[in-house]
Amino acid sequence: MPHAERYARTDEFLSVVRGAWTGERYDFDGAHYQVEGALVAEPPDPLPEVYFGGSSEPAGTVAARHVDVYLRWGEPPERVAEKITWIRKLADEQGRAMRFGIRLHTISRDSGKEAWAVAGRLLDDLDPAHIAQAQKALAASDSVGQRRMRELHADFRGGGSSHDLEIYPNLWAGVGLVRGGAGTALVGSHEQVADRIEEYAELGIEELIFSGYPHLEEAYWFGEGVLPELRRRGIAAPTGPAVR
Repeated sequence: MPHAERYARTDEFLSVVRGAWTGERYDFDGAHYQVEGALVAEPPDPLPEVYFGGSSEPAGTVAARHVDVYLRWGEPPERVAEKITWIRKLADEQGRAMRFGIRLHTISRDSGKEAWAVAGRLLDDLDPAHIAQAQKALAASDSVGQRRMRELHADFRGGGSSHDLEIYPNLWAGVGLVRGGAGTALVGSHEQVADRIEEYAELGIEELIFSGYPHLEEAYWFGEGVLPELRRRGIAAPTGPAVR
């Protein structure tokens, strides 16, 4: 389907889902979905929250009408703030409020030097031919968000250091050379990564979704290094088992 039509279908789908969740029979006659007496066996309680992302105008419209948490891929704080302002205004016009989240990778170590060395090894392992192939495929996407991700590393020509892809302090665009979607990582010492997370939180980001390469190892580095620092600063709730 064309870009705008996909979001029109999403709009209808979420209308049907939310209608069926009310516990009352729900009718809907749209261009993509037609239902009569839509009903779930038992209305969910609490209602599942809808997480959603999109950078285009049609995406903003759907977010304002339906979603609980609007997600952004990791961009410099200024660009994230602009997107939050835009979506918040659209939601206000619908008489709704929502939370905001961000999707990032992390490379966190005991020192910034160690973290950037890891980023450098990831970059060195990338075959230039693989990068070119991935970028060609990503360039064919009509996703506005994907285009914004590609813009972050548009000036990179290869052969440099991992710092050549540092687009904001501790924000690295190297992942997006070969991966679609979330293409940035927070790179630095545990304290530096916590600094960037705190900066995003001050913009209004409440939900954070992280991953890494390899995923399990990076989860341990984050859980043992960054999470205690976030709890100390009052950014992460002091719940769950103690980090050891």
